[in-house]
Order: sequence, then structure tokens, then C-alpha cells
Amino acid sequence: MRKPIAAVRVVDDDTSVREALGGLLRSAGFAVETFASAQEFLARPPSDLPGCLVLDVRLPGLSGLDLQQRMAELNIEMPIVFITGHGDVPTSVRAMKAGAVEFLTKPFGERDLLDAIRQAIDRDQVARRQHAELSDLRARHASLTPREREVLERVVSGLLNKQIAAELGTSEVTIKVHRGQVMRKMGAASLADLVRMAERLRIRDAKP
Repeated sequence: MRKPIAAVRVVDDDTSVREALGGLLRSAGFAVETFASAQEFLARPPSDLPGCLVLDVRLPGLSGLDLQQRMAELNIEMPIVFITGHGDVPTSVRAMKAGAVEFLTKPFGERDLLDAIRQAIDRDQVARRQHAELSDLRARHASLTPREREVLERVVSGLLNKQIAAELGTSEVTIKVHRGQVMRKMGAASLADLVRMAERLRIRDAKP
């Protein structure tokens, strides 16, 4: 049996809906977890697999929209597909503005749901890849010495080696060495590449 490549979590207080969605999603090849309330969902650790949340709007205790807000507060980054039997425009607009992938009103077609879930999973995969890339970039930046970081800040500010040397009170040859170390440790192929990395790391311009 093939291992699921994505996980879908379903939060709905209706047992029959949970069972029906669970069966549908498992048959589509997803790993599935179902929950009767937002509190149950929050009590479970997140999956290592990319995935999404299929979330009913009306729930006992925390509503679906309340859960969406709580997830944002807790930095739980999981794309949400809302489902509801009582759709209204203001609710759907609020959900979408807060980042929901889709807002489906019951009864909805299986294809519509699966399409929305696949779109949400694609979004999660992109976000996970970007997080991994940024984490790697931060690790590379952390490997720089304090002096190499000072050189990096001035290089991406557009200063020439001789200007950096004058600011830091050292020789131009020494700055060239530091600059080469910065390029190597950061894995930058060019100055433009290094500037893009600095922008992602939000390194401030060192110009006065």
C-alpha cells in the first residue's frame, strides 16, 4: 500500500460528515484525521506531512472562524478549506480575507472538495519549501564571523572594498578576503545573489 504524501485534518461536529469525508479522502490517497471540535484539533500535534484543514464554520465551543484566528495567533500555518451548511457572504469574505483557500457550502461536489484540498496542499508544500530555504539561509548567515557580517552589510549596501576598509579601519586586501569568505559561506554566486539573500534575511542597509 502506497504511503500517503499529504495529510488532511477534518473538523466537523457531525459524525456522519466526518465519516463520509474520512472515507472519501482516504480513498483519494490522503492520510486523514477527524475531530469533533476545534479544541480536539488544537490538542493534537501537527503532522510532518504537507496538508490542510477541512473546517466546518459552525462548531461547539470555538467556531471555525475562531479556530482560524487562534491558529494565526499560535503560528499554526495550515491552509484551510471551509465547509458549511449555512453559508453567507460576510462569513465567507471574512474567512477568505484571513487566508482560507476555499469556502464550500453543503452539499458540495466531491470534485470541488478534492480540487480545493489539492490546491491547499500545493500551497502548504510551497510554504514548507520556503521555510526550509529560509532556515538554511539563516544557518549560513549564523556561520559568519562578526567581522564578516559587518562586511556583508556594507557589500549589499553598495560600498566598494576601499570604502568598507576605510569604515572598518582595515586594509582593502583584508576586506577582499572577508568578502570572499562571505560569498563562500553564504553560497552566493554573484553580488546580485548576495543582495537577494540579504533582502530575505532583512539585513539592514549599513549606509549612514
